[in-house]
Amino acid sequence: MRFGIVLFTSDRGITPATAAKAAEDRGFDSFFVPEHTHIPIKREANHPGTGTADLPDDRYLRTLDPWVALGTAAAVTSRIELSTAVALPTESDCITLAKTIATLDHLSGGRVTLGAGFGWNTDELTDHGVPGNKRRTVLREYIEAMRALWTQEEASYSGDFVSFGPSWAYPKPTQSHIPLLIGAGGTDKTFKWIARSADGWITTPTESDVSASTSLLMKHWEEAGREGKPRVVALAFKPNPDQLASWAEAGVTDVLYGLPDKPDAEVLAYLDRLSDKLVPLGLTKP
Repeated sequence: MRFGIVLFTSDRGITPATAAKAAEDRGFDSFFVPEHTHIPIKREANHPGTGTADLPDDRYLRTLDPWVALGTAAAVTSRIELSTAVALPTESDCITLAKTIATLDHLSGGRVTLGAGFGWNTDELTDHGVPGNKRRTVLREYIEAMRALWTQEEASYSGDFVSFGPSWAYPKPTQSHIPLLIGAGGTDKTFKWIARSADGWITTPTESDVSASTSLLMKHWEEAGREGKPRVVALAFKPNPDQLASWAEAGVTDVLYGLPDKPDAEVLAYLDRLSDKLVPLGLTKP
């Protein structure tokens, strides 16, 4: 089982570069950051955690651009995986985003994973011209189009929401295949989408017992004729040996722990305590 860190970035507290370097120095395998371009003040969409229009954290209003944040992290690290939990690809121009991700993968030596969401905040999606009832279709087209740009010498794509003629696009990613993880509720619909178009699942913060969900994911994965096993990244609040053992048996491959957006000294002390607790559970310090 791999252990990672997720920093809900904001314009306060520790920077992504400092946090990622500290996580790598303590043996963590991955570093994740979120994305929201903006939060419309007047919204009809309810937050999946609160069940209302209320947000559980004001960092939703203050998140940093994920790719700039990961770029700063890449510059001061050499090993740690750089990912998003989760990015919202459909809120960017598809061709430009493909260039951004490919450039980061190229400059980081092939360390990028795309953790993407469909977008719970349909009001946010609407401001970007994405119909809420088509957000899964739009994301699929974005992924297919970006993979064409990443892998084909003369790339083209024709869909309902993305379309471009034969084009050159460089750099190509260092990796032959940039992994795609989907962060969404563990539903039948989500798992069918993952089995068809992604490489794994990121759980939501409200899901603690993932055994039943992973079984359903594995079922759809096998029915889709996919080889191997999907990657399953679970969000956790504190190290619990019994929980980790149960998750490992259920097929969880990675566990992420969140960092507070507090001053450097407080976050680094928290990372020290967290890594000390995880070493007996499998974290390997450099």
